[in-house]
Amino acid sequence: MLSAVQRSSRYLTSFSAARGLHKSALDVAERPAPEETVTSSFGRFIQTVQPKNLTPTVLQRSKRMVLDSIGVGLLGSTTEVFDLALQHCQHMYASDDISFVYGRQGVKLSPTLAAFVNGVAAHSMDFDDTWHPATHPSGAVLPALLAISDMLHSNSKPSGLDFLTAFNVGIEIQGRLMRFSNEAHNIPKRFHPPSVVGTLGSAAACARLLSLDRNQASNALAIAASLAGAPMANAATQSKPLHIGNASRLGLEAALLASRGLEASPLVLDAVPGVAGFSAFYEDYAPRPIGSPEEDEHSFLIESQDIAFKRFPAHLGMHWIADAASAVHKTLVGLRGGSISPNLVQDILLRVPLSKYINRPFPESEHQARHSFQFNACTALLDGEVTVQSFHPEAIQRPELHALLSRVRLEHPSDNPANFNIMYGEVEVTLVTGDVLRGRCDTFYGHWRNPLSQESLHKKFRNNAGTVLSTEKVERLIEAVESLDRVDDCKQLLAQLQ
Repeated sequence: MLSAVQRSSRYLTSFSAARGLHKSALDVAERPAPEETVTSSFGRFIQTVQPKNLTPTVLQRSKRMVLDSIGVGLLGSTTEVFDLALQHCQHMYASDDISFVYGRQGVKLSPTLAAFVNGVAAHSMDFDDTWHPATHPSGAVLPALLAISDMLHSNSKPSGLDFLTAFNVGIEIQGRLMRFSNEAHNIPKRFHPPSVVGTLGSAAACARLLSLDRNQASNALAIAASLAGAPMANAATQSKPLHIGNASRLGLEAALLASRGLEASPLVLDAVPGVAGFSAFYEDYAPRPIGSPEEDEHSFLIESQDIAFKRFPAHLGMHWIADAASAVHKTLVGLRGGSISPNLVQDILLRVPLSKYINRPFPESEHQARHSFQFNACTALLDGEVTVQSFHPEAIQRPELHALLSRVRLEHPSDNPANFNIMYGEVEVTLVTGDVLRGRCDTFYGHWRNPLSQESLHKKFRNNAGTVLSTEKVERLIEAVESLDRVDDCKQLLAQLQ
């Protein structure tokens, strides 16, 4: 029977010749390319980007993303959907104790399966970060990078800067691809974006961490494109977290396959008339080459487009309507005092964007509740806020909540599009006395225009991670992430997650 070290060596053998085992500069000899294409430009970018290309703003924002993603993943390891995914991997696949699993001391899986279950954990409660255009960027990338880092031998762990460089490559690729489509700027209707761009982002990040050359990196993206895509019909179900888990896992597999020499379309990201590549996912896809960090002053998208961190575990659109309803709650408590009685309320009007999958008048499960304008508005009206506990069965089934839900109407104003960058939430409550109370939110606290303070982000992390880790370990994790750009390897980060 193979030891853990031997099994880890088996994974490493396939790409060790192509990988410089974390030299700070890549020294792979590259064949001259006949002509620059969009796809080859992305492969070149993945190969040539260096830690020196990360500005202080990029480093700080990406460390915040890493910390938040680990926190929601640790909290997510307490969910039923995570348990189901982990049991499946343990029962259906041979034991391969190489890479850690969130929240499970002593449990290890193969790198690809660890990436899968940890990706599921990150999205199991819809508590992970959101970007613009709309996607959840970190959950698809971070679990794969952590799995690879755990897999590598002790003397060849990536430096913290190499880890952050790979992470930012994965985030950047997702953002660039989505900006090639106007359709992608709106709340999705067809494909769940992390299952599409997240898979390619994971492949790109893994290719960078494994030091694949330009052609291999391009192939990794093209292989990932063949493994990408999940329908929006599975939103608000236990299957939605699988989208993030699969994106992380399949992106890693794409990079490993490319490292073995598997080839794929050299034009998968290009617009080729009559032959759909990445354009199969976005009908108005209009790609452009990405500049070389060696030749251009490359600016990462995260430099100018910050990230949104959620204060409670639900679809991002819920945060506007919850804050608007909380304002009405505050006014109503000031007028009446004490708790809010449904008997006071005659009518509740929500002015929200038109988006079918988050219009759920009477949600029956926690996953439906996380995707319901009505539920989150009424919860905030009753309680003054929405929290992790709001989605527990006893909270969802409260009679007073259902009494309020029965009074809700929706309007979709033409000036309120389904776009996280420009939408708003408005709540209008008519009391039985005839009084009308209104609340409106244009930018909630946690949105990229009004980002969480470091104190608030740390508070969220401590609450989430503290559900499965000791206080001492939680604090060491914060320190490990904060110091990533200053350490020679990421052993300390990995040690706190074992």
